[in-house]
Amino acid sequence: MDYTYYVYIMSSLSKTIYTGVTNDLLRRVIEHKRKVKKTSFTSKYNITKLVYFEHFQYVNDAIMREKQIKGWLRSKKIELIESMNPDWEDLMDEWFPGWEEIEL
Repeated sequence: MDYTYYVYIMSSLSKTIYTGVTNDLLRRVIEHKRKVKKTSFTSKYNITKLVYFEHFQYVNDAIMREKQIKGWLRSKKIELIESMNPDWEDLMDEWFPGWEEIEL
């Protein structure tokens, strides 16, 4: 059976960044955008833009990658984001058009 896991990076307009891991990227990013967890870091700092993600088949690989990225200096995280998304666009609109209409 194939599984899908993602490491993702979210950003605020001021480029405060958050790195996470999930098995459902669409659901998780919508939760961040809608500020489902009102006291979370992403809610507090208005981190609502999906700016980077990677796909993994195995959860352990995804968790190891998340920890690796979290251990990097900010400058290296920015290089990673800009390697995929140089303009820091919100990838939700491209990858999941119509996401605003989805009910969780």
